Amino acid sequence: MRSIARGLGLTSAAMGLTALTALAGSGVAGAAPSGTDSLYAPSALILSVTDGADADTGTVMRAVTLVCAPRPGGTHPSPATACAELRANGPELDALAQPRSDAACTKEWDPVTVAADGVWQGRRLSYTYTFANPCGMRNSTGTLFGI
Repeated sequence: MRSIARGLGLTSAAMGLTALTALAGSGVAGAAPSGTDSLYAPSALILSVTDGADADTGTVMRAVTLVCAPRPGGTHPSPATACAELRANGPELDALAQPRSDAACTKEWDPVTVAADGVWQGRRLSYTYTFANPCGMRNSTGTLFGI
């Protein structure tokens, strides 16, 4: 009985070593960035622009995806810049929606709402901001919502 158990243990160890060798040969074993204990935390968002003051009831005019880990990507027009802004501001995105100091827009009320939904560094993120009009959105300080 003991020799059967030892034989199974050696077989399992050999299979594990074979699997690790296969992973190392395919490059999968080195997928974690150097200096980390585990793989990257997921960071993927859906960014949208909605016509109206409420993202839930308005009409979505545009939407893009933004992936920041392991490298910037998605359908956002400037993923590297948008990911850098997210890293600098964390989940507090109001700073990216503020109008630039030199912005000149009319005072008309034609609301446009931007939304970011998804996961940022492994945590759920849900953010909305309503601009008074499209000019305010175009003249915001960040590129995150420049979709």
